[in-house]
Amino acid sequence: MRSVSFTAHNQVTLLHSGAEFFPALIRALDEAQAEILLETYIFAADETGEEVKVALKRAAARGVVVNVITDWLGTGHGQSRRLQEEFRQAGVHYRVFNAWFQRGVVRTHRKICVVDRRIAFLGGLNINHDLRADHNPSLLLPAPRWDFAVSIVGPLVESIHLEVEAQWMLLNRFNFRYRWRNFRGRFGVRPPPGDGPVLAGLVVRDNLRNRRTIQKAYMKALGGARESAMLVTPYFAPGRKLRQALAKAASRGVSVTLLLGVGQFRIQDAVAHSFYPKLLKAGVRIVEYTKTQLHGKVGVIDDYWATVGSSNWDGLSLLLNQEANVVIHDADFALRLREHIERGIADGTPVRLEDYVNKPWYKRLMYGAAYIFYRTVLRVIAADRYEE
Repeated sequence: MRSVSFTAHNQVTLLHSGAEFFPALIRALDEAQAEILLETYIFAADETGEEVKVALKRAAARGVVVNVITDWLGTGHGQSRRLQEEFRQAGVHYRVFNAWFQRGVVRTHRKICVVDRRIAFLGGLNINHDLRADHNPSLLLPAPRWDFAVSIVGPLVESIHLEVEAQWMLLNRFNFRYRWRNFRGRFGVRPPPGDGPVLAGLVVRDNLRNRRTIQKAYMKALGGARESAMLVTPYFAPGRKLRQALAKAASRGVSVTLLLGVGQFRIQDAVAHSFYPKLLKAGVRIVEYTKTQLHGKVGVIDDYWATVGSSNWDGLSLLLNQEANVVIHDADFALRLREHIERGIADGTPVRLEDYVNKPWYKRLMYGAAYIFYRTVLRVIAADRYEE
């Protein structure tokens, strides 16, 4: 498991939801001169998906090399086939990650785009419309989906490019010897260090080199927290060590706040609810976001450490799927992200300990049963000790 390697002198811009992200992305695609690498979990057949698809086709028509990766489960079999044909006709190269579960249940949940090795985009936003629920595109949301990404210019772009390029190469049917050489070559790569603004590092999770890298990055930050920790995730079901890190930080006097998404999947909500009593007793503040679909996976600790990425706080993201986050050490960036989180908290509903102490027995039983079911499934499909 590799630690986070930070590079200096990066320009990192926070992009809030699709209103800021997609215009910046499409502008970069239209300015591309040599190469575009795009990897996403969902590439939807909606208005936004059409805009991005057309921009990719325009780039290919100009002679830009355009490589696109989508996840088969997230994008769907039918949409994957349609994209395959449309992109083929337009000269866009396209590969699908793990069709028909040929590589087991692992998914690529990463959302990354690198243009000309000059600018990179990374975060939680799929290629889909802000007002359409990602689990049911026919369902219109009451407000734009609450999510974040970053654009990055600087030395870190090269590390992100290497990560997506390797994914693209490995999705081709190369032999084992090539894969081993590629793995050995990338394992020792370290971006050049530095000591100037803005310090940022790429943190990925996979099932080979970086099984717990993202979780360890959160735990290290929480372990060093002194004043505050504001953490956001739509799905909350971390293992015991991460839950203990939250509780220990709160017990030291750190102001720990969890902003959680609710209302999308009932079993996921029930699993999260099973953790509430112990966390609340430890002093962790929990707020459920209710304005619209919360999809952001972000955090700010001590107004200096910040992260934006694709990894949820659940077993799928922390133990199974391929994920990518950026960790930023910069007070100005952390302040901007914190202001967004505070507005999200204001739009949410605080959870009180007495609400759970006085829950009917059958609801507490349901929460416990949901957790046991979830833990059992994760231990089977992830081939890992979920509770650690």
